[in-house]
Amino acid sequence: MRQYSADLTPPWKKPKPVPEVAAEPGLVVEEPGTGFCGAVIRCEAGTVTLEDRFGKHRVFPLEPRGFLLEGRPVTLVRPTSAPAGPSRTASGSVAVPGARARVARAGRIYVEGRHDAELVEKVWGDDLRIEGVVVEYLGGVDDLPAIVEEFAPGPDARLGVLVDHLVPGTKEWRIAQSVTSDHALVVGHPYIDIWEAVKPSALGIRAWPTVPRGQDWKTGVCRALGWPENTGAVWQAILQRVGSYRDLEPELLGRVEELIDFVTSPAEA
Repeated sequence: MRQYSADLTPPWKKPKPVPEVAAEPGLVVEEPGTGFCGAVIRCEAGTVTLEDRFGKHRVFPLEPRGFLLEGRPVTLVRPTSAPAGPSRTASGSVAVPGARARVARAGRIYVEGRHDAELVEKVWGDDLRIEGVVVEYLGGVDDLPAIVEEFAPGPDARLGVLVDHLVPGTKEWRIAQSVTSDHALVVGHPYIDIWEAVKPSALGIRAWPTVPRGQDWKTGVCRALGWPENTGAVWQAILQRVGSYRDLEPELLGRVEELIDFVTSPAEA
């Protein structure tokens, strides 16, 4: 006797098909299990990263029926084509495909240390090459007056300097004041170290810990967070988590953009 199988589930009890939606950057969805609502900032193999309105990042697996779009269940999938709009550099600028690096300007941007230089290169590197701006690091600000004097900034060779922990009344602030001129601009962020300019949410921590005075800040941070005390290796791990300007604090973003504009501005007649 021939056997038959049939789906006897009434049509009104069958689950409705869930649409697949490409996880394009900027798409706002909600993860119902946690209630986390945010915009897609990246989609990689098997995961999607969302950013909420407070700048907090969360990574979720790409699962069937895993998200809500305008209150309706959807399945997010990796985009199959490039976004229709213009692509962006890590700094948020419009990318210029095939653009060649400009011959280096006489002007320069100096930053305080190697980690500062690596972070600026990762986020603003494409912009700097197009503008022909070279970034160098000082290794500290104590010798800044002598360096500025030797550089001899002028209308066609402007000098921009980024200083850590530039707070009125500090040693760094007094040095900055002593070298600032029409052709030399010194700006800074309020953080003790450039590490702190990376948003905690980008690293999966709630906040940067407070380190007691007299203790090396980086070492104290590693101890407080249970990280290895090899600060060079820790920094490389931090740097890998920085994907774009979205992962940096506004106090740093504004200062670097200010320096780029200053160095690339045409000389006044």
